[in-house]
Amino acid sequence: MRTTLRDVARLAGVSPKTVSNVVNGYIHVRPETRRRVQHAIARLNYRPNLSARSLRRGRTGVIALAVPELDVPYFAELARHLVAEAERYGWTVLVDQTEGEPDRERQILDGLRGQLIDGLIFSPLALTAADLAKRTDATPLVLLGERIHQGPADHVVIDNVAASRAATEHLIGLGRRRIAAIGAQLAPAGVTARLRLRGYREALEAAGLPYDENLVASTTYFHRADGAAAMARLLDRTPRPDAVFCFNDLLALGALRTLADHGVRVPDDIAVIGFDDIEDGQYSVPTLSTVSPDKRQIARLAVDLLNQQLVSGAAGQADGRGPQEVFATFELVARESTLGRER
Repeated sequence: MRTTLRDVARLAGVSPKTVSNVVNGYIHVRPETRRRVQHAIARLNYRPNLSARSLRRGRTGVIALAVPELDVPYFAELARHLVAEAERYGWTVLVDQTEGEPDRERQILDGLRGQLIDGLIFSPLALTAADLAKRTDATPLVLLGERIHQGPADHVVIDNVAASRAATEHLIGLGRRRIAAIGAQLAPAGVTARLRLRGYREALEAAGLPYDENLVASTTYFHRADGAAAMARLLDRTPRPDAVFCFNDLLALGALRTLADHGVRVPDDIAVIGFDDIEDGQYSVPTLSTVSPDKRQIARLAVDLLNQQLVSGAAGQADGRGPQEVFATFELVARESTLGRER
């Protein structure tokens, strides 16, 4: 016999209405009561009738996730966490790829699938504050990635300046003095690159080290090939760098390949650190030091903000008082590419 909502209420010692509030993600439930209900749900293996619930509430039970590139491991790993977090609310996730194309991103922002989805989690790459300000679609929206000032929606970010400063400080702490950077971008939409460059510069300045433009290699994309080509250019400069901060792990993996091809020892001759903590970095040779954003936390924060918007009815704003900027945490993970094999 199918377990009912009343069965859960009876076991938890609460009203059916309270169980419904917990199942539907309402925030005004005491933590102890929520835990008791969740325990009863788990014990009874209760599964809500999602189709009936969606019909009653005028929802589809489907949300969308739009990211620039699905073959970039960071976004693939983030998508996996978002799907898992969405399951807590019984949501199905449609995943879309924008390839960072401005027109494609504007279409998604303007509600291309507004009749199909209840909400959108969106990591824009090419859009500006002006683009976002023109949004008229009322679909609940949570933004990921770099904050676009005066944006229209709740935004989950990490402190890229602080994280990049920590990566550069790690290299400085190892005695490196000619620290290069790979990944600077001149495009107006390259907010992430600009913030990571800023953190790099702040760390150099705090350590009394000069900022040398000859040690900064620009890239069009954050792909392995870009990192390999940028590292080759840096090796042609005299004197060579003794460390490299790459603005993501794919750039770092490309740099490691170039260094291996040129017989440069890592980290003895040149230490390398990346950003994103993708799984590939744990299996490269040497293993890759990196900045690790808490991708699971980013996913949880984004999904919870989206749910709060659905509950409150304030599209883009979980609490109805204006867009929130919510910071996820990060940590520095030191591996062989900066520390060597012996710890």
